[in-house]
Amino acid sequence: MRCYVLSDPGSIDGLRLVERPDPAPGPRQVLVRVRATSLNYRDLITVEGKYARAAPKPDLIPLSDGAGEVVALGPGVSRLKVGDRVAGCFMQKWIGGTIDEAAQASAMGGAIDGMLTELAVLEEDGAVVLPAHLGFEQGATLPCAAVTAWHALVEIGQLKAGDTVLVQGSGGVSIFALQFARMSGARVIATSSSAAKAERLKAMGAEAVIDYKATPDWDQEALRLTGGRGVDLIVEVGGAGTLPRSFLAARLGGRIAVIGLLTGPSQVDPMPILRRNLRVQGLYVGSKQMFEAMNRAIAANGLEPVIDKVFRFAEAKDAYRHLKGQGHFGKIIIAH
Repeated sequence: MRCYVLSDPGSIDGLRLVERPDPAPGPRQVLVRVRATSLNYRDLITVEGKYARAAPKPDLIPLSDGAGEVVALGPGVSRLKVGDRVAGCFMQKWIGGTIDEAAQASAMGGAIDGMLTELAVLEEDGAVVLPAHLGFEQGATLPCAAVTAWHALVEIGQLKAGDTVLVQGSGGVSIFALQFARMSGARVIATSSSAAKAERLKAMGAEAVIDYKATPDWDQEALRLTGGRGVDLIVEVGGAGTLPRSFLAARLGGRIAVIGLLTGPSQVDPMPILRRNLRVQGLYVGSKQMFEAMNRAIAANGLEPVIDKVFRFAEAKDAYRHLKGQGHFGKIIIAH
């Protein structure tokens, strides 16, 4: 099989296309012919050697997100069959409940090999069947960004119809959060510094889009848009640079799901959390059970993931460069 390996972390050029022997599934594992993968910001900082959570394994096969069909079964497999269309779970050993060290140590494209390969061995409980209306390229968008957004809105945010959600920017998590919120009957306020992206967010159902460069005190604008009450839930992808304003934009007793650190490290004053009785919780993608619940909702509502551009397998480095350029809207796909 052909696969990409990260032989020299530090830049996109550290990726090499190599050949390896075809793998075989072990007990309660399946072999998947990967048809498509998608990129996340984590994948970029992993190849650049900037991923703070942990150093990648040597000669890592990158990318957590991929979809394909099952082509062989290991001994004892009962949940899946040859021909099933599946996506791999971000963490191969997080089935349900709260995350633990064993689950974290099974994160694809970081702690263990990922999906930028022609053939991948997945745990039987580390793969989920795709919604029937989605193709492989759409299915490959789901494991990280979509499950993260679902975890933020449903598990942490306890989202219900009529709530107001604030999403930051137009990255993969934020777009899925917008789609899931609108699917659930919630109002959405978004932030963006791009007029073109703002129009696309509005077309997808955002009630208002705040230009955070033209309006640096966007928390005050969020309060104005909610009649002074504040938003029920904030999908926080900026980190320390945006958290202080998120604290002020949330309603009394509101919830903030902390996902990203795009603005870098800094000091954060915890006093607004106490004063406003906020629930602030970090999260790291989600479990297989969350993935399956999300897929049921996607299937029931016919939700279509937003894809920005599709690259060929031989153009994988170009896909990374497109992500680094930050001009995309929606997911970047590599078709195998």
